[in-house]
Amino acid sequence: MQAEGGAAYSRTMKPVELTDSNFTSEIGQGLTLVDFWAPWCGPCRIIAPVIEELAGQYEGRVKIGKVNVDDNPVTQGQYRVMSIPTLILFKDGQPVEGVVGAQPKRAFESLLDKHLGVAAN
Repeated sequence: MQAEGGAAYSRTMKPVELTDSNFTSEIGQGLTLVDFWAPWCGPCRIIAPVIEELAGQYEGRVKIGKVNVDDNPVTQGQYRVMSIPTLILFKDGQPVEGVVGAQPKRAFESLLDKHLGVAAN
């Protein structure tokens, strides 16, 4: 693991489990990247380790959460999630940008860095 701003991270953290009942309160402040997923979704399982790495890498700057769409249909419907994985970045409770489909880690880092105001390498 490297210091703040370094490129290599091995630390992983569990993303916050988001549900229909806690979603609004959990995403209400700051930046939150939400992964809409399901256990049966192959691409969702492929990016799961990347999402955990991002949770460790951006700890204290961006909250990383996951919504199981099978268990939380209200939230899924509210944000019109039709394909999974879908990742939506929220700022102070409002959606600001989204990504549909499995992407390389760098794509998610670019999205987060852009909204954090981090200069590209």
